[in-house]
Amino acid sequence: MKSLLILLLIALPSIVLGQGASPSHYKIYSTTEQKLVTITDIIQQTDKIDVLFFGEEHNDSTAHSLEYAIFKGLTEKYPGRTALSMEMFQTDCQLMLNEYLNDFIREKNLLTDARAWPNYKDYRPLVELAKVNHLPVVAANAPSRYTNMVTRNGLGSLEQLSKQAKGYLAPLPIDTATGAYYDKFIKIMGGHEAMAGIQIYQSQNLWDATMAWSIAQFFKTHSGFKILQLNGGFHSEERLGAVAQLKKYAPKARILTIASYSGENFDNPDWTKFKSLADYVILTDTKLSKE
Repeated sequence: MKSLLILLLIALPSIVLGQGASPSHYKIYSTTEQKLVTITDIIQQTDKIDVLFFGEEHNDSTAHSLEYAIFKGLTEKYPGRTALSMEMFQTDCQLMLNEYLNDFIREKNLLTDARAWPNYKDYRPLVELAKVNHLPVVAANAPSRYTNMVTRNGLGSLEQLSKQAKGYLAPLPIDTATGAYYDKFIKIMGGHEAMAGIQIYQSQNLWDATMAWSIAQFFKTHSGFKILQLNGGFHSEERLGAVAQLKKYAPKARILTIASYSGENFDNPDWTKFKSLADYVILTDTKLSKE
């Protein structure tokens, strides 16, 4: 009993953080309906979808609170049929993540052995909610040693890997997206001159493809589940990146997208600037979001 009390006291700050987003700290806009909506409105739309992408800014604490609120809403609407998929864990750490969810190992072992992100405290409430409700969490991201390998030597270098190593990645060869996604990537990198070579873009595609493959594999084996995917915004904006890759691996998956930003113009946003980015756009108060 004493150890349980200590565990609850340790967990409480993170749980409070996950539940504490005040509506005055964020605005949610439906780009389809062209109006402000609530988290409840988003949850109600999920009857018609399978995968909900939440594109975040990784250091936005308000957005993390909203992720928790959405995941909690999904678990209540679809008890036993909700899953969390995360860029924040890499595929070769799925075993450790499962062991933690099944209470085989301690949290400190999860943090070290599964290479948890430095700001894991922001995601901890979601993982703990999954654990309490015995829900799956998908370690979706490509191991960084392989994305680094591609950055140095190109996608073709992955063919040298063992069968076991390739099992942590989307099937080879990886499709390198052209067109709008490539142009967008070049722009955010500062132009062709700022890039050392095409390999860094190939790494991005490996990243996207592996997350999409991880989701697709779960989707195909868990009929009726609702999957909340968390990733950096660039991976899912405009339904490019991981979203486009998922449509290749699981064409029947019905997808909804959210893009979250800490808004410099929070008090008077120009929503027309966001209309093509996602089904729902969230703006959070810059003064409160970055911690």
